[in-house]
Amino acid sequence: MDKLAMTELIIATKLEKGLSWETIGSDLGMSPVWVTSACLGMNSAPPEKAAAIADYLGLGPEVAKALEAFPLKTWEQAVPTDPLIYRLYEIVGVYGETLKEVIQEKFGDGIMSAIDFSMEVDKVEDPKGDRVLLTMNGKFLPYNSW
Repeated sequence: MDKLAMTELIIATKLEKGLSWETIGSDLGMSPVWVTSACLGMNSAPPEKAAAIADYLGLGPEVAKALEAFPLKTWEQAVPTDPLIYRLYEIVGVYGETLKEVIQEKFGDGIMSAIDFSMEVDKVEDPKGDRVLLTMNGKFLPYNSW
């Protein structure tokens, strides 16, 4: 089973069972963001986590093996038209250089890891309209001189 077939089966099963990513992650003691990413095929899962996800969803060992497989991390390079994803691109387009300047001023010349990384998505209730709180936490990786 490849990652695409795995993702389609997981999403169909999730919908059929009326589950949310938040519930799956919480029930398994895993980050809902990470579980979602693994189930959408963008991360590989260690064998024990892959088995736990597949078992939880009532899916077979072929799904667990597909969850374990290393992904090819490619995505559409054009600016997306989905409004939510487009807004994330817009944030990086408008604030990307600002974030780079502030990070490098605080840490030095380097990058934030997307490998040694975690992310949380929270809802902040507000009388003027609920807010989305994205928390990205990545290890700083300085550029080396040699």
